[in-house]
Amino acid sequence: MPNTADRATGTAFRIEVDQDRSLPTGGREVHAVVSVTSDAPVATGSSVDAAEVVIVDTSGSMYGERLNAAKRAARAAVETLREGVRFAVVTGHSRAHVLCPEDGTEMARVDAATRAEALAAIGRLRADGGTRMGTWLPRAAELFATVGGGVKHAILLTDGQNNEGVGTGWKVDELRRIDAALLGAGPGIIADPDDMAADFRTMTRASMGKAVADVALRLWTPRNSVVRHVKQVAPTVLDLTGREVERVPQAGGHPTGSWGTESRDYHVCVEVPPGDPGRRLRAGWVRVVLPGADGAQEQVLASGNILAEWTADGTRATEINPRVAHYTGQVELAQAIQDGLAARRGGDDDTATTRLGRAVALAHESGNEETAKLLDRVVDVVDPATGTARLKPGVDKVDEMTLDTDSTRTVRTRPRQNGPDTGGAPVPG
Repeated sequence: MPNTADRATGTAFRIEVDQDRSLPTGGREVHAVVSVTSDAPVATGSSVDAAEVVIVDTSGSMYGERLNAAKRAARAAVETLREGVRFAVVTGHSRAHVLCPEDGTEMARVDAATRAEALAAIGRLRADGGTRMGTWLPRAAELFATVGGGVKHAILLTDGQNNEGVGTGWKVDELRRIDAALLGAGPGIIADPDDMAADFRTMTRASMGKAVADVALRLWTPRNSVVRHVKQVAPTVLDLTGREVERVPQAGGHPTGSWGTESRDYHVCVEVPPGDPGRRLRAGWVRVVLPGADGAQEQVLASGNILAEWTADGTRATEINPRVAHYTGQVELAQAIQDGLAARRGGDDDTATTRLGRAVALAHESGNEETAKLLDRVVDVVDPATGTARLKPGVDKVDEMTLDTDSTRTVRTRPRQNGPDTGGAPVPG
C-alpha cells in the first residue's frame, strides 16, 4: 500500500520504519522506530470541522491577579479561533458551568456576534468554590457530542488539585494522567501570569492547524507473537500500550488523536517466535488509518513493514539501532526525572540524588540541552558524563514543576538516510 492522502482534506501521510532487523539465533524481541509524518495545510474558513472548548478554573484559589491573567488568556484563545469553528467557554469550580453560549446546550459557531458575547462574558468571571476537574471534563465531552465528527480540542487552565477544597497548588502527575488519557501534548506550567495570553494564543493556533481527527496506528503481527509496547517517543513520551481500539485477530489500532502538519515517532516492540539462522519474518505491518464513516471500510493512509532476520553473525546480531537506542534513553530520562522528583518530595534524598544523577547523564548523552538546563536548577552537576550530582537546597517550586512537566518532551532524531524500510505490503495471509 503506497503512502496516500486523506480524500476529505488532501492531507498526505507517510511512514518510515527504522530498525536493525538482525536477531541472534533464538532471539525474540524486534524493536523499530516508526516515524509518521503528515502534510496538512492549515485549514481556513470552515473547510475542516473543528470544535474548541476553553475551560478556565474559577475556584477560590484563582482570586486576584491569577483570575485576571486567566481572563486575558481565555480572551486570547477566543480571539484566535477561526470564523465558523464551533466553540464554548466553560468555567470550573465545584461544578462545571457553560459560560458561552449562554443556553449551554450546544456549541456556538464563531462569528462577530458570538465572539463578542464570549469576550464580554469572560470579563464578568469571578473566583469562588473548590476544584473538581472530574466534573469539568465530562461537561466538555457532552458539548463535543453535540457537534458530531471533526477535530475536537480542549484547553484547561487550572492552578488547583482535583479535590473538594480550595487548591493551593497543582500536582503535575495528576494533570499528566488526565492529559495522557486524552492524548494531549503534555501539561505545561505557566510560571508568570503575564505569559498566559501568549501561551493560550499559541495553543489555540496549534489546535486550529489540525486537519484530520481520529487517526489510528494499526499494527498487524504474526501468529504466536506478542506486542510488548507501542510508545509515542517524539515529540513527547506517551505510552499507547494496551489502548487498542477495534481489536481484531492479530491486529489492533492504537489511537493517536488529531493531526496537522507534523511528525511523530513511535517505538514498537514485538516479541516473535524464535528462529534459526537465515530465517526471515515480517514481524509487523504498521498502517496509519482513518475509521470508515457509517460502517464503511477504514481508509489506509500509509504503511510500512517491521522485519526480522535471524543470523549467526554475533556482530550483526548485537548491533543496536541508533534511533531505538536514543529513544530508549529518552523514555528512561523522563522516568528518572519523575522518580527523582517524587523521591525528593518524599524526603528520600539518596534515591533522589541517584535518579536525578542518572537523568543528568542521559540528558548529556542524548544532547537534550533544554532538559539539562532544567536539571541544573534542581541539582549541582559535578560530572555530567557520569551523572554525578548533588541536590540543591531550597529549590524554587516553579523550577521543580517546570522540570517535571517538561520531562516527557524529547529530542527528536531523524531517520537514517537510505536506512529505513518504507515499503508497503499486501494484506498478510
